[in-house]
Amino acid sequence: MPISLKVNGKTRTVDVPADMPLLWVLRDELDLKGTKYGCGVARCGACTVHVNGVAQRTCNMPVSRAAGAEITTIEGLSPDGAHAVQQAWEELDVPQCGYCQAGQMMAAAALIEKTPRPSDADIDTALNTNLCRCATYLRIRAAVHRAAAIKSGTASTVPAGAGRTGPDNQRED
Repeated sequence: MPISLKVNGKTRTVDVPADMPLLWVLRDELDLKGTKYGCGVARCGACTVHVNGVAQRTCNMPVSRAAGAEITTIEGLSPDGAHAVQQAWEELDVPQCGYCQAGQMMAAAALIEKTPRPSDADIDTALNTNLCRCATYLRIRAAVHRAAAIKSGTASTVPAGAGRTGPDNQRED
């Protein structure tokens, strides 16, 4: 059954089973490989995209639920890397292995859209189910603050390596 989707600003039609997870449609049918498969049960966040501006897990979301919705993947966040979250992630050199980063970035982008100046608690709450096996949580939190400052126009220059201060493996929860 053909299903029409709006992905990264373009209307796309796929002929897949209605219960196929959106993740597989994005990766296998539309060749958008930035969204990752992690756990397959919507617990790790590697598969996070925006559906109508809300961060959603796609590994267990039937594609039929996304029909007609505005879907944004990491590829569509900003194709030229100009989104505040992309800038902050690059400035603070956040990723280690990088596997979870697309999901982390999509969750962060949704957060700062909804909460332009998030507190540490806001960040921890919004991203606490996006798991990072490298435990870069402190750099992720710093990058979300930096992205919020970039987005609001209050960001100052960040010294090189600023995101790598202190141990990364100390999660505060």
